[in-house]
Amino acid sequence: MNKRKLDRRQFLKRATGITAGAMAFAYIVPSAALGRAGSVAPSNRIAMGAIGVGGMGTGDMRGFLGKKEVQVVAVCDVDRSKRNNAKKIVDDRYKTSDCATYLDFRELIGRGDLDAVTLAMPDHWHSIPAIAAARAGLDVHAQKPFARTIGEGRAMCEAVKRYGIVWQTGSQQRSGSNFHRACELVRNGRIGKVSKVEVGLPTGGGSDNKPVQPVPEGVDWNWWLGPAPWVPYRGIMHWNWRWMMDYSGGQLTDWAGHHIDIAHWGLDTERTGPVEIVGKGEYPKDGIYDVPMTYKFTCKYANGIVMTVANNKQIPQGTKWYGENGRWVYVKRGKLEANPKSVLEEVIGPNEIHLYESRDHRQNFLDCIKSRKEPIAPAEVAHRSISVGLLGEIAMLTEQKLRWDPDKEVFPGNDAANRMLSRPMRSPWHL
Repeated sequence: MNKRKLDRRQFLKRATGITAGAMAFAYIVPSAALGRAGSVAPSNRIAMGAIGVGGMGTGDMRGFLGKKEVQVVAVCDVDRSKRNNAKKIVDDRYKTSDCATYLDFRELIGRGDLDAVTLAMPDHWHSIPAIAAARAGLDVHAQKPFARTIGEGRAMCEAVKRYGIVWQTGSQQRSGSNFHRACELVRNGRIGKVSKVEVGLPTGGGSDNKPVQPVPEGVDWNWWLGPAPWVPYRGIMHWNWRWMMDYSGGQLTDWAGHHIDIAHWGLDTERTGPVEIVGKGEYPKDGIYDVPMTYKFTCKYANGIVMTVANNKQIPQGTKWYGENGRWVYVKRGKLEANPKSVLEEVIGPNEIHLYESRDHRQNFLDCIKSRKEPIAPAEVAHRSISVGLLGEIAMLTEQKLRWDPDKEVFPGNDAANRMLSRPMRSPWHL
């Protein structure tokens, strides 16, 4: 799309040994497709691949297909039916049959003609493709949660920084006007000094004890498991993997990247974390699912603020900051409330804090690809948001009050808890 793109391709050529003939492919995009992609010149289009094209992945892909500056050229999924469906969507959009399909994300990343990728896989698959894409110099739009473990998240942040890529996390609430407004009110002292914040996340998880069953035709189950331990297929695709710790932390980690993220934004703690965590969860007593059905934990920050996170049967879903003299601000999707109500009418003056503003999450990513500026949901911020959920998970599993060093990202003097900052990866996968 520009000189940076040419530099990246030259880098890939040196790094991967791509031949001159193969490199020529990087400059050839079907003219029929280019003619239908909009008014943006071919040299300025953002060539994109989509890795993981299930529900959220297809949603992201469709969203970018609607952007005139984007050319989706390849899709990847371990389920043949999903990748074929994604190819059809792309080909129908451009009136061609040119969209390439892949089972192996490494082949898509190594094409040499891409500017960016979307990532939307189960949580246990977030880190490895992300780091591979960063090493290839590709900008990334990736679904939350940022990572399955704090160790993986830190490795991803380091890769984003080392290779200078643009990273946008799919924490789209940051591009919602009510969340932006709530955080600006809190950051500008409209409820006074904040003493505590409550974060409510969804309740629930799986309860079925699914039997071993044949792998569906067209699904590569070994690829789906990837770095996770090998187990027989039990029909957990494409949703119920969320209720198994090998792949996710349930509703806690599924939503921590949303409402905890907003809590941090309002507290100005986006690039740090708590110093103390304690909590309790209730886990299934039998069956294959093992994430907490209900959960509650409390985090204390160095500035004295206390954040309590719980499922929404204990705390209403959303984020609520408590200030002085009974003042508070509460926000969730579709709702913004305050006490007193007059807080919502407050004007933020020109010399006060004005937070990063985006009204279109995907467009913000594309704009930052062009400008090389940091997007509204960058890697470090997303890492710190999900880290709170992961710290709560560790506190509940150990049933201990844990001290945490947010700078070094370790539990001082607690080897057992520190071992839970990462998970073993099944060979041959590693970071």
